[in-house]
Amino acid sequence: MPPEKHNPSAEEKVLFLAKARQADAEARKAEEEAKKFAEEAETARFQKLNVQLQYDENKRMSDAVLAGDNFQRIHRFNYDVNENSVAITISTLSRWSRQSPKCDMTLILNSPGGSIIEGFSLYDFLQELRRSGHKITTKASGYAASMAGVLLQAGTVRVMGAESWLLIHEASFRAGGKIGAVEDEIAFVKKMQGHILDIYSERAAKKLGKGAAGIRKIMEKNWRRTDWWLSAKEALENGFIDAID
Repeated sequence: MPPEKHNPSAEEKVLFLAKARQADAEARKAEEEAKKFAEEAETARFQKLNVQLQYDENKRMSDAVLAGDNFQRIHRFNYDVNENSVAITISTLSRWSRQSPKCDMTLILNSPGGSIIEGFSLYDFLQELRRSGHKITTKASGYAASMAGVLLQAGTVRVMGAESWLLIHEASFRAGGKIGAVEDEIAFVKKMQGHILDIYSERAAKKLGKGAAGIRKIMEKNWRRTDWWLSAKEALENGFIDAID
């Protein structure tokens, strides 16, 4: 005989429904917790990705700063020697000197020259930096002509690129007016020219172990009424630089 069919009582029905509701509530709770966990996991993934992206961006910026001329204390003088270019250069090197006393600095020259007075101002400033403990490397890259060639002499170490050129010539000027005024101007220019000869010859004499007077005579002969162009090798042989890069 088949088993007798059991009809649940009212109490059993209530209990069954209660358990069903509880199971349904627990299922919904588990579903909500799983959804919340998934959302938190996705949020964490995006946060991690954002942190990585931020790190990469900061690293790129840091690398750019560390590789830049400013951080490496390299100033590129790619202008005429004039009031503005000299002021910019002095301002830049002064800031580096205050930020990092006695740090090494490099002045790369690719210049046709210019004002003798402004050039002497920068020359004297570079000497001040050297006396305060800075090592100044001056380098001709392309060419250092006229007053830029004098600035090349200001470095603790003077360097020229292998394919660079040094131009040395007599001082030039423009004058007009009365004869006396022109004569006064000529006398002043000759004084500045003598100073330029002293700078070159005295520095070359130390490099070559020769007398400065003899080197001065060679300069006066070679630059008389003409432009004296020297390759890097010729500049080294004459004592006007210390090394070829």
